[in-house]
Amino acid sequence: MEKPIEVTRTTSESLIQVKLDFGPRDPRGKEKIATPLPFFNHMLEHVAWRGEMNLAVTVKLDHFDLVHVITEDVGITFGKAIKEYIAAHHGEGVVGYGYAYGTIDESLTRAVLSFESRAYLDFNPGDVKLPPAMEGMNSEDLVAFFEGFVQGAGATLHLDLLKGRPGHGHHIWESAFRAFGQALREALTVRPWRAGMTAGVAGTIHFEVKKG
Repeated sequence: MEKPIEVTRTTSESLIQVKLDFGPRDPRGKEKIATPLPFFNHMLEHVAWRGEMNLAVTVKLDHFDLVHVITEDVGITFGKAIKEYIAAHHGEGVVGYGYAYGTIDESLTRAVLSFESRAYLDFNPGDVKLPPAMEGMNSEDLVAFFEGFVQGAGATLHLDLLKGRPGHGHHIWESAFRAFGQALREALTVRPWRAGMTAGVAGTIHFEVKKG
């Protein structure tokens, strides 16, 4: 049985704990995603469901319940956990890249993801009229989750909103998080032919630092 990956990130503002488990599906998985933000929990549930992983998230804040701190710091911590998983399976041939489309009813999003130690997010709403807020959250705070993720994971992520209607912000965001989860599932697939390979031909990056 593969051991879960647990990452704790502590700052003066927050303590975030993320646990990834790729064993059999936990029927109590939903209740283990426990941030103070119900809509954000629902979005993370989509990532876990489409990414085929058991995900547990806990959040402790110091004094200020700032939404962007929660979403960005969870993103950073989740990204770090995924990075650790990829490193642990590098020798087995973890793919390290993937793309997917996520949809629900009228909404459609494309996600393209690559783990090459290059932290870059391109969030492109295109012609979709994304509402500034829905379900008690600002859209910019949901974008902050993906900004945090690419930082923690050292990943490149393109999220393109392809279809969505005004007044259906909930569905727009569901399609985005579904696409991300599905692309992540593909990126974490192990293919023996790729044993020891990286997502990009540059290979593993090494730095040498000399002082004095």
